[in-house]
Amino acid sequence: MLVVPGFATGDCWTSKLRNFIASIGYHAKGCELRGIGGQVSDLIPMLIRQTERFARELNARVRLVGWSLGGYLAREVARDRPDLVEKVITLGTPVVGGPKYTAAARILRRRGYDIEAIAAEVMQRQQTPIQVPIAAVFSRIDGVVTWEACIDYENRNVEHFEVTSSHLGLIFNSDVYRLVAEVLDQASRSRPTHYPS
Repeated sequence: MLVVPGFATGDCWTSKLRNFIASIGYHAKGCELRGIGGQVSDLIPMLIRQTERFARELNARVRLVGWSLGGYLAREVARDRPDLVEKVITLGTPVVGGPKYTAAARILRRRGYDIEAIAAEVMQRQQTPIQVPIAAVFSRIDGVVTWEACIDYENRNVEHFEVTSSHLGLIFNSDVYRLVAEVLDQASRSRPTHYPS
């Protein structure tokens, strides 16, 4: 499976998570996107190409695990190329508004990003449903991403899992690791979505 790091990070940030995934019997590799940032519209095709290569290598559909922005990218690969993706697991990933409901919004505005235009693009992409099963992990004490932005009301094959963790902690938390192991062991099938209140 491919593990996709968050905004302004790289594969070194997810090495412990990848090592854990490997320890439970799965082939896990980094996504090799250097310092994730910039235009998401450029990053999605890059990750699709990596997913294509990995799918050819495995001769099978790929499981994607993404933290924060990495989870958004993983979801969009699954949206655009469901033929390549078996399952997606997201960790603290905003699925509405792009960075609008994150602690990064103010910084991005100062750097000249049009946050409202990004949110509109996210909404536009949502017109195409994601056909791949998704496990969405979120925390009410995330501190970076507003937890409500992690709840997917649009795609009916999303299962939500609440943990207690900071945003950074999501890639180091033992409870998250146990949950990832359980999700990976489940058969890949759609389940009804439970929406937290």
